[in-house]
Amino acid sequence: MSEPVIIVYDGECPFCSAYVKMLRLRRSLGAIEMVDARSDHPLVREMIARGLDLNEGMAVKVDGVIHHGDAAIHWLSLMSTPSAGLNGAMAWLLKDRRRARIAYPILRSGRNLALRLLGRRKIGAAPR
Repeated sequence: MSEPVIIVYDGECPFCSAYVKMLRLRRSLGAIEMVDARSDHPLVREMIARGLDLNEGMAVKVDGVIHHGDAAIHWLSLMSTPSAGLNGAMAWLLKDRRRARIAYPILRSGRNLALRLLGRRKIGAAPR
């Protein structure tokens, strides 16, 4: 990989933050940059300009290609090294494209519920 892999996730979501922290990405990927989707990072602005809704899913940019939502977590799971426990279970679930597509709306609903219970706004939402 010539460019760094960039993962854009919701830094205020406890599930999103835990997921990116527990990822054990292959060393062969090289540099990995983590970007909070709530920041004013140029890639966040680019994704919004392209019409990607970062409330609907995290994103990964790899060699100029942007993977969003279930495609992003599927790609990340394929690039993860095997492990046990929750990381291993998530990898098993998400490595299969069909399972990732089915599971992602459930995971996103859990994120939305957690944000609501914690009193946190969605990305880009105006303060109350």
